[in-house]
Amino acid sequence: MPATKKPKRLSREDVEAIFGAFAAANPEPKTELDYVNPFTLLVAVVLSAQATDAGVNKATPALFKAAPTPEKMVALGVEGIESHIKTIGLYRGKAKNVFALSQLLVEHYNSRVPETREALEELPGVGRKTANVVLNVAYGQPTIAVDTHLFRVGNRTGLAPGKTPIEVEEQLLQVVPEKYLLHAHHWLILHGRYVCKARVPECYRCIIAEWCRFEPKTPLPKQKSAGKAIPPPRV
Repeated sequence: MPATKKPKRLSREDVEAIFGAFAAANPEPKTELDYVNPFTLLVAVVLSAQATDAGVNKATPALFKAAPTPEKMVALGVEGIESHIKTIGLYRGKAKNVFALSQLLVEHYNSRVPETREALEELPGVGRKTANVVLNVAYGQPTIAVDTHLFRVGNRTGLAPGKTPIEVEEQLLQVVPEKYLLHAHHWLILHGRYVCKARVPECYRCIIAEWCRFEPKTPLPKQKSAGKAIPPPRV
């Protein structure tokens, strides 16, 4: 694919149109991580670092059945946690973090997951992205969690050009219309995961292609243009 130029920032009208399209296609986007309460959501997000949501979801049902609360997670111990998550990358370090954060929740937060980014980021294994996911999904706060997919989409489309995740996050918080902020990061993550892919974006089935600044747009592959059905985008 030819080298691409840095896209120009989108206009306010274009941003409104993009999120209007996302909202029309998927009014209530959800995280793809399985969880049963704010605590298990926190654990799932910690486990998802450098791993896929699908891979985490395969490992967590038995873990969450055995330990759906911080107290029960502490009771499992590090080795007990490890035994449930061995299929997840970096599982030893993650087991230690899950055990340690569970201890802190029991000792300092009455076993409740805190509702501020500052408190969450003090927990082992919890960074800004993880904190933002928990605040958004568990507590309905309009945060934006910038993962690799969202970082790519923010830069590639012209929505929020930035050299670092925090720059992209701050840009999005400025440009996304308030009525779309709650779901913005889910729409963008799902779009990056299933349509605006890293190696070859599927522009030919993108619902925001007419506003996106990415050039040149990826054409319909020859084998698909020959009559094979194209699946609708997931947003």
